[in-house]
Amino acid sequence: MEIDRVWAVYFSATDTTKKIVTVLAGEAARTLRAEYCEYDFTLPASRKDLLVFGPRDLVIFGTPVYAGRVPNVLLDFLKEYNKGNHACAVPVTVYGNRNYDDALIELRDVLEQNRFHTVAAAAFVGEHSFSDTLGRGRPDDRDVSLIREFAFGLCERLKRTEKEDYSRPVYVKGNRKPYRGYYQPRDRKGNFIDIRKVKPLTSGDCDGCGICAEVCPMGSIRREDIRTVDGICIKCGACIKKCPKHAKYYEDEGYLYHKTELEEQYTTRAEPEIFF
Repeated sequence: MEIDRVWAVYFSATDTTKKIVTVLAGEAARTLRAEYCEYDFTLPASRKDLLVFGPRDLVIFGTPVYAGRVPNVLLDFLKEYNKGNHACAVPVTVYGNRNYDDALIELRDVLEQNRFHTVAAAAFVGEHSFSDTLGRGRPDDRDVSLIREFAFGLCERLKRTEKEDYSRPVYVKGNRKPYRGYYQPRDRKGNFIDIRKVKPLTSGDCDGCGICAEVCPMGSIRREDIRTVDGICIKCGACIKKCPKHAKYYEDEGYLYHKTELEEQYTTRAEPEIFF
């Protein structure tokens, strides 16, 4: 199969998904001697462009996992603004060491519906958006080595197969539609913890640099008053992890309980899963 361009296409609020997808796409482009292209749809303005691909494109599509699914705020863009036109695609989901649940199969299905041929897939681990200890420093060197191996295996398969061999979606783990509902944390009494309306606060250490407003994927933080969060907060961690003064934080009891529970429960290193 001839590939002219390899695309890295991703949403990556804290740069973990970006690192995984760009390494994978870069290695594939070098191996296939194809042009490397990149599209970052993290910020709101970037989710207004129509992306049109062709049959000689290979598109590495990366999203984080939020509550076991593809973030619902991305679904309109993924479904309406990406036209496959029989391009090959590799869905990649990145989760914070808990589980990717039905996110990978959901992303695969969206791509197939948009006339991509999914030729491989993977679920990788990145540092959790809530935490600096859960999945700390991942993707690490061990993960990057596996990404490079995955890229080599992917290219070898593409070289010896034809497009017709990918008439069926790549097999991945997960429930077929209807997918499982979004993961819901519970307290010690078994009651659901609802953190959907929780928003970050700003400490006195803030110097007003405005980085938090610039990196917010929802455009919800006012540049002229960074203490004001007008829109929704998806708890992506961008404003917290990218603040040079560490001035952004959450104090909601439910959020903090859930964060601590995750850090205490999922201490064993989760390993990436790859599918051909």
